[in-house]
Amino acid sequence: MDTGIKVGDIMTRNFASISPDFSLIGAAKEMIKKRVGSLVVLKNKELKGILTERDIIWAMIKKKNLDNIKVEDVAKRKVYTIKPSADLYVALKRIKETGYRRLPVLVKDNVIGVLTLKDILRVEPSLFESAREIMQIKEEKEKMNRIHDIRQGKLIEGICEECGTTDILYNIKGKLICESCKGSL
Repeated sequence: MDTGIKVGDIMTRNFASISPDFSLIGAAKEMIKKRVGSLVVLKNKELKGILTERDIIWAMIKKKNLDNIKVEDVAKRKVYTIKPSADLYVALKRIKETGYRRLPVLVKDNVIGVLTLKDILRVEPSLFESAREIMQIKEEKEKMNRIHDIRQGKLIEGICEECGTTDILYNIKGKLICESCKGSL
């Protein structure tokens, strides 16, 4: 089902990028400054990955000290791309298949833009239903994984023995603790 709209017509041309050896804290500041949720990681104009807000939050929870962490240590290296000549429907299918909401647009290995789910919905609201399915599928998969973990005894709901909040708990070293406290042990 072609829409007649090409990726190159609606992609974001002024995308924010960063070097892989940039500090993670500096990258977070750059995201805030430019008011973006992701940065394309480039080295000598070559695509090396994408850094998202979620990647930074993951690093904050998993790592104790962010001072020495570089963008390349956290950014996703496996990046799905698209050509500017591709139809919008093809782009939406690629987003649906991969689960990534951002696709760098490449011409001869050079990033010339970024296409986001937001870009697609802005120009073609009729694709909203397909986009909603993408989000539901991802959310349902996460729910199914949690249910599986609960059935396996890996997760239970209750009061955290560290902070006292009611949440889904993990059994870590014989203590039942929440996600927040898990990162601090």
